[in-house]
Amino acid sequence: MIAALPLAAALACAGAIVGSFLAVLLVRWPAGESVIAGRSRCDGCRRTLGPAELVPLLSWILLRGRCRGCETRIDTRHAAMELGAVAIGLTAAVAHVFPLSVVTALFGWWLLILAALDAEHHWLPDALTLPLIPVGLVVALCDFGPPLEDRLIGTLAGFAILALIAFAYRRLRGREGLGGGDPKLLAALGAWLGWQQLPFVLLGAGLVGLAYLAGKVALGRAVSGSDPLPLGTLMALAGWPLWLVTAS
Repeated sequence: MIAALPLAAALACAGAIVGSFLAVLLVRWPAGESVIAGRSRCDGCRRTLGPAELVPLLSWILLRGRCRGCETRIDTRHAAMELGAVAIGLTAAVAHVFPLSVVTALFGWWLLILAALDAEHHWLPDALTLPLIPVGLVVALCDFGPPLEDRLIGTLAGFAILALIAFAYRRLRGREGLGGGDPKLLAALGAWLGWQQLPFVLLGAGLVGLAYLAGKVALGRAVSGSDPLPLGTLMALAGWPLWLVTAS
């Protein structure tokens, strides 16, 4: 227990820092802005932020969610991504011992930004989904999680399953039913989880999607068969818990 406390604290702090960067990525990248060039600034008045305003979560709390200069409300995506990344770091520390816990946290943070981008923009950029595949295979060589052969099959099967579904839907309905990044993300999840877990990824994604729609209905919001659902987000939400319980 004593050894686990420093690990949890370290991954929580790392999560706050990573989450801060992921929030900038989420806000700037889809807008065509540079993520790494230039200093951090207020999204409202564009004022360069000082060091005291850049402490993840703490600065947002002390400033009461508003810019110190212009009083513009700080985009809640910053606090949400930081809090989510902290939660991922803590969960990884509780679920797995070092060094597997670090791998688990990295996988969770990677899926967090993919889930956020897909939920907000219906976009799974190749620059994030494709590198996740070789990283998953390298993790197998480090003897974390399923064996390499299961992951190789999972990579091919994951891509093929959704690519064939997308092709069949397009032929039958005459329009796109899946985004181009969805098969690549399922391939990446296969590279981490192995082929045996792919049905559970899709089942979990479907259940989360149904729960989301049920929630909309409960709130009195209209739901139709043409409403788009971010499948990548749903698969990410299902995939990381599966890694938590299957990795060793």
